[in-house]
Amino acid sequence: MLLPSRVALFLTCSAETLYPAVGRACVAVLEAAGFEVAFPASQTCCGQKWFNSNEPAEARILARHFLEVFEDSPAIVAPSSSCVDTVRNGYPELFTDDPALHKRFVSLGSKTFEFCEFLNKAGIRQLPALPAPVLTTYHSTCRTLRGIGLVGVAEKYLQQLCGDMFIPLPNADTCCGFGGTFSVKLPEVSGQLLQDKLDAIVATRAEVVTALDLSCLTHLSNGAKRLGMNRQRFVHLAELMAEALQGGRA
Repeated sequence: MLLPSRVALFLTCSAETLYPAVGRACVAVLEAAGFEVAFPASQTCCGQKWFNSNEPAEARILARHFLEVFEDSPAIVAPSSSCVDTVRNGYPELFTDDPALHKRFVSLGSKTFEFCEFLNKAGIRQLPALPAPVLTTYHSTCRTLRGIGLVGVAEKYLQQLCGDMFIPLPNADTCCGFGGTFSVKLPEVSGQLLQDKLDAIVATRAEVVTALDLSCLTHLSNGAKRLGMNRQRFVHLAELMAEALQGGRA
């Protein structure tokens, strides 16, 4: 797939406020792959929270702002499947009553990509291996699988990075229990899903757990801490790629 050499990074709320290292990792990997990365300073939240909470008026405000900020960008890359799902699939739903605006949001969504999805579509296949990989597993989030339909891509990159130290997670396609407002509205169900996911992680004996959504990684890492699981490290896949580029963890 022919993609432009210049991309705009949509950092997302989670990365900006809690995980700025993920943003730096994305820039390092994209620049190493030959892309020029822009960061529009006026970007804000994509509005996913309001979209998920069935508050379309508020979600529309943020959608319009996102369009204003990113519409002229050749391609938009974000370290979040859920935010990309909101832009690509949620925004057009918000403007079905305005055909002209709906068309612009469909176009915007067609050039908005999750970070690993973008690398794969750009034909970036060869990544350096981590110099001293440890057992690593991967949680494929609901929005990665069922939102943007990204299947098997992160796993292929992990096999390059970690070799035999990459171990698939049992029931990897099962929700971790976060689910946006789901974890607040149905805490008992969310808690059981979290426990099942953490049990699966323990069964792999993995020291590193990775995913493409920081919200799910936060949910998992907080649950692990409450249970005294202190040996696992929860990181976005972009961070592992950046570590491989620099020859190991700083």
